[in-house]
Amino acid sequence: MITVTEPQIWTMIGAVIALMFGMLTAVSTLFVRVLRAEIGAVETKIGAVETKIETKIGAVETKIDVEIGGLETKIDVEIGGLRREMIQRFEAVDARFDAVNTRIDAVGSRIDGLDRDVQALVKRTFGLDRG
Repeated sequence: MITVTEPQIWTMIGAVIALMFGMLTAVSTLFVRVLRAEIGAVETKIGAVETKIETKIGAVETKIDVEIGGLETKIDVEIGGLRREMIQRFEAVDARFDAVNTRIDAVGSRIDGLDRDVQALVKRTFGLDRG
């Protein structure tokens, strides 16, 4: 049987241990490099997706701004038209009221004249004007 006291055995044990540590170092280094490369690729893809999303969101915001601007313009035009129409109708109503007021004034002056005539007739009929 071989005893573990011989130098060749210790040399072989040292060489195997060194090879194991070397392989462990090489494998872990390569694993870290592959992991970093894959993480970099994922980051690139995420960046591309982020850019696409930002572009689409910007396009949607632009469309919304254009639509809102168009709606604001339409609303302003409609409100302006409604305002003009209301002003015209109010002016027409004012003109009618002025015509009615003129007629009422004419009727009032006629009534005043009629009242004066009736008073004169009453005074003449009942002899109140002779004193």
